[in-house]
Amino acid sequence: MLIVLGDLSSQGSELSKRKWSYVVQEFHSLLGPFLDLPYHVVPGDRDIGECSRLNELSANKISRSFPGLDPSGCGAFDIGNVNFVSLNSVALLCGNNDLRFSVERALERERIELQTENEQVTDVMKESSGIKIPKYEFNWIENTMLSGSGPVLLLHFPLHQTTKDVQVEGYGSMQDRAELLKKRQPVGDGPYKLSQTLPLNATEYIFHALRPRMIFSAHTQTFSDRVHPDGTREIVVPAMSWDAGNNPAFVSVTFRHNGTTAIVSHCRLAGKLHVLLLYTSLFFVFILTVQTSLRS
Repeated sequence: MLIVLGDLSSQGSELSKRKWSYVVQEFHSLLGPFLDLPYHVVPGDRDIGECSRLNELSANKISRSFPGLDPSGCGAFDIGNVNFVSLNSVALLCGNNDLRFSVERALERERIELQTENEQVTDVMKESSGIKIPKYEFNWIENTMLSGSGPVLLLHFPLHQTTKDVQVEGYGSMQDRAELLKKRQPVGDGPYKLSQTLPLNATEYIFHALRPRMIFSAHTQTFSDRVHPDGTREIVVPAMSWDAGNNPAFVSVTFRHNGTTAIVSHCRLAGKLHVLLLYTSLFFVFILTVQTSLRS
């Protein structure tokens, strides 16, 4: 399955419906032979804009263009035994915004569904073991799921980073990442800086509600692999574009053991300079071949 974590176009939020349809067509043509594969697109800030202009109409432009999204830009799907939940993280940056409330309702709906499934499994285990376990009152605000037992979470903005996060690969501290982003040439002027993450309260809300087993985010245009204090792993997926200032790259993930473990591969494509050198070399080889054939 192919998953795109937002920002299909550098200025998608400013495009008319007609021009946006061209972007969608170009995306489909870019997929080429992989178009028959199932895919899922997460809204990015360049797709739907900043909070001051964010509403369900702007989100509908995305949700109507791609499968598996509700009107708020959120979605959920399963691949085998692995559950995936995608959230419109752009809306979670806003304050009193109707779209933010819609995303929070979608988040709460997923929490209740996941916890209900978890309780059903627990009940089956209790019955099969024959052990009587005391019953406790159920409070819908609480979440009895264990940390890391929830779905794989898909976001555009990374979660809030603390000093307790353990960096596995990439630029470790927030200061190092900030220095790196200063040196990069962003793709046009986006609504939010590349260093933007979800605020602490939204991050804590997500961890409490979903107990995600793994998180995939984007936006920074650079690769990062880090572990949050509760042990949850977050992969920040790099940009697959030469215009981002680095070599295009993507992430390949293989889930094993019923989704409890994941093998993550950071795949880099050739840079502009390498491609230019390749074509220049091929051109000279072609000229030499032509000259040799003419002399003979």
